[in-house]
Amino acid sequence: MNISFDLDSTLIPSNNEFETEKVNKFALFLGVEKIRKGTPILIEKLSRKGHEVSIYTTSYRSKLKISLTLKYHGIKVNRTVNQSENQRVLRAHNINASKYPPIFGFDLHIDDSIGVEIEGKKYNFKTIIVNPVQDNWIEIILDRIDSQY
Repeated sequence: MNISFDLDSTLIPSNNEFETEKVNKFALFLGVEKIRKGTPILIEKLSRKGHEVSIYTTSYRSKLKISLTLKYHGIKVNRTVNQSENQRVLRAHNINASKYPPIFGFDLHIDDSIGVEIEGKKYNFKTIIVNPVQDNWIEIILDRIDSQY
């Protein structure tokens, strides 16, 4: 299965809503962002189970900046879709949604936004919504994937 993850408030904190992996000051200076604690382990587990993992965000961060953060944390993804690409592709296909994972080949999208869940029901794509303050978010994701997909 090809699984996509949102960034803001899902993997990268918008405030201090969840604990993060450690980042040294030099890396922060270079633009590496903090990432949710456990993310590298989760991505590795999903990859070992044969899933492809990608990033699908409505952030305008450059793909280079996203890649820098992921590489620093030892995270390998298959693809990154940022807001620039998202808007261009959705407009070209006349899709009026904030996100539409199937157009990028994603079978499941993991996000923090209830709005994305609503769009998933409306446009018939699969989502797992995780609350930024859930401590057991990894177990929730793995359990849902194992039991429903």
